[in-house]
Amino acid sequence: MTNPLLTRWTSRFEMAPFDAISDADFEPAFAEALASHEAEIEAIAQNGAAPDFDNTIGALEAAGKDLDRVLSVFFTVAGADSNAEREALQRKFSPALADHASKISSNKALFARVEALWDGRDALPLSDEQARVLMLTHRSFVRSGAALEGAADKRMQAIKSRLAVLGTEFTQNLLADEREWKMELAEADLEGLPQFLIDAARAAGAEANTGPVITLSRSLATPFLASSPRRDLREKVWRAFTARGAAKNPEIAKEILALRHERAQLLGYDSFADYKLETEMAKTPEAVRELLMAVWAPAKARAEADAQKLEAMLHRDGLNGDLEPWDWHYYAEKMRAEAFDFDEAALKPYLQLDKMIEASFACATRLFGLEFTPLDVPLYHRDCRAWEVTRDGAHVAVFIGDYFARGSKRSGAWCSAMRSQAKHPQVQSPVVINVCNFAKGDPALLSYDDARTLFHEFGHALHQMLSNVTYESISGTSVARDFVELPSQLYEHWLEVPQVLAEFAIHAETGEAMPQEMLEKLLAAANFGQGFATVEYVASALVDLEFHQGTPPSDPMARQAQILESIGMPRAIAMRHATPQFAHVFSGDGYSSGYYSYMWSEVMDADAFEAFEEKGDAFDPDLARALEEHILSKGGSEDAGALYEAFRGRLPGVEALLKGRGLAA
Repeated sequence: MTNPLLTRWTSRFEMAPFDAISDADFEPAFAEALASHEAEIEAIAQNGAAPDFDNTIGALEAAGKDLDRVLSVFFTVAGADSNAEREALQRKFSPALADHASKISSNKALFARVEALWDGRDALPLSDEQARVLMLTHRSFVRSGAALEGAADKRMQAIKSRLAVLGTEFTQNLLADEREWKMELAEADLEGLPQFLIDAARAAGAEANTGPVITLSRSLATPFLASSPRRDLREKVWRAFTARGAAKNPEIAKEILALRHERAQLLGYDSFADYKLETEMAKTPEAVRELLMAVWAPAKARAEADAQKLEAMLHRDGLNGDLEPWDWHYYAEKMRAEAFDFDEAALKPYLQLDKMIEASFACATRLFGLEFTPLDVPLYHRDCRAWEVTRDGAHVAVFIGDYFARGSKRSGAWCSAMRSQAKHPQVQSPVVINVCNFAKGDPALLSYDDARTLFHEFGHALHQMLSNVTYESISGTSVARDFVELPSQLYEHWLEVPQVLAEFAIHAETGEAMPQEMLEKLLAAANFGQGFATVEYVASALVDLEFHQGTPPSDPMARQAQILESIGMPRAIAMRHATPQFAHVFSGDGYSSGYYSYMWSEVMDADAFEAFEEKGDAFDPDLARALEEHILSKGGSEDAGALYEAFRGRLPGVEALLKGRGLAA
């Protein structure tokens, strides 16, 4: 029978035929598509004609479409609906793909063609976009080691292959711990928990054929830490949550850091951080550290002041000793309730998942004229749903949402394009997916943090869907890592627009809109706890940066402790992502030396939303057009700093961020 992964997809919008694909299809399809791409690359390298943009760079852009299709399906299900067979395939595919990428970057004949074009670029009749793609292609080859010779070349290939294996192992160890740990709750243990959490715990237990359970999904663990009066159970959940990956991942992290350092030195850089940051907006580790420390001081001061108040509350409850990390969420929630007469459990029925999806769509309609129509198409899991995205009646994209936590899904939330927008070698519209880990319920209710996550990931989706470039390599979110979070973090601001909450924050049972008093309290409390949130994040970003500068640590956990001690980490706050579960940094190179990028982007997103506030209209049509024209549609077709300046007229300072987080002096 014909492998459905290798045939032309004739389904509506050329969507993947998930109902026809089985796990048995992946390996043979991968082998054939990989061989096909290798043949395409070799044909480009051995082309007898003199190199020009079309027969070299354009041909590289057009190559590998079969492999792209196979991998788009495989990595979607491997991350969002894994099983033992898919995990085994991932362990096979990762080193094979690393070897494949190394063969391309070390193909001397191919690099010679790219180098010839680069050297003669001033005489070539290139559009601005073609010039950008040529520069990025040449830079990618050089940074991948294409100019290395002999033993150095072979060692670089071996390092890349090994790193691919280690990143997969790190991810799978973390997933295994998250999947296997559960804390079953007796009926008495439910006392004090809000109803939404009880319902979610029962739903999680039903999947495991047990009574109610708390798992290591953030959507269960964090609200349990915030609401359970049982200090012993809070400690048990906190210790399990922070121990994810601890048995095996520190050794993997040690080897990854050593290999990254060696890789950077082979290319002539002092450290991996110097290598990695060269192509980002920040450019240098010193610029990153300057930003993080500018935020660290006021955040730490706020967190320490809060810690004193929380510890006093602990003592009032008759508990002696220090405030512990498993106490923070519980007493912070009490303090927020007292300070703002605010109850997260009372808020949650107003934040229905379906209504928040509707809200995220409605904002995109008002800002960019997009319309969303439900689609009935085969998808990889029964929890997934899809929409066609149109504008003025014309097809723009397909959007897929996969919102609920399950044991087969890795933790966190992410956006990916199963197919990116491009116009070469033919026009293709994007297929974009948001994956989240919200607790299931009937109806599903979100915390305010969950709702922000939904808007955040949809901001990434808009960056993909509104992309309007020619070449796929610069499409959508293919931008500098410290720029990629700008559209996502900027879009979070629309959740806080009062008229959005007034329209879509509808009570799940009564159907009534959120009372004005509650809405005002919610917005007033928006900056509550920013000391804690900023400290846990910046600590993670600083550890990531220090890990990748200088000599790699022989003991990452000991080095982590040294870094935290050197910055005076408050003892009752843990890193948001400690080393054993720091998937951003160790599952792949994406955010390595780059976890700071969320904050770098936040400097811009705070400044960008100020532009709308200055207009007095969160939906100002001129600014919305400018945002799409200069940022969302451009992908990586221009330098990130130039794109931001084109939108705002200048680059931002840190002041808007500190003001937005309530940390300004």
